[in-house]
Amino acid sequence: MGKEEKKAPKEKIILGIDPGTNIMGYGLILIEGKKYSLLQFGVIHLKKYNTHELKLKKIFERVTGIIDEFNPDSVALEAPFYGENIQSMLKLGRAQGVAMAAALAREIPITEYSPKKVKQSVTGNGNASKEQVAEMLKTLLNIKELPKLLDGTDALAVALCHHFHDGRIQSRGRTAGWKSFLEENPDRVKGL
Repeated sequence: MGKEEKKAPKEKIILGIDPGTNIMGYGLILIEGKKYSLLQFGVIHLKKYNTHELKLKKIFERVTGIIDEFNPDSVALEAPFYGENIQSMLKLGRAQGVAMAAALAREIPITEYSPKKVKQSVTGNGNASKEQVAEMLKTLLNIKELPKLLDGTDALAVALCHHFHDGRIQSRGRTAGWKSFLEENPDRVKGL
């Protein structure tokens, strides 16, 4: 028998989403073996819609449209970060949930990453600025010119983070879950 035939690297597409209620970023990368390249990125403008409910409807429609056009193998989302304004957090969580529902409705697996994990994965610094993340992506994905709004590059960073972690949730310590979180973060637990 002759040499074994080399298999072509499996292609897959990752959709990254940076949830927002006024501007939602999205980014798609193509993975071929260990190589990755830019497919498309941009933003979904939501400010023009009067009610939060209408914004959520538009998020679902646009994310579903992107999924139907590109048929990604997985969707990676940036998790909302803890903020002072509870109402903003609630709205952001709803936007993220609707984007998740769009992926789940098409039976596409979803993974969530913290903003710090995304920045760490792309720049090596979990406290990097949006501009630093965008500049690194410009190099990594050969982007010619960065847009004014960096929500699209943030979404690309989420997709690239997912590729770098191959869809595995990263946890510190031996186990993941609430018990582990509570043990590692006693200062973040408030008494009742």
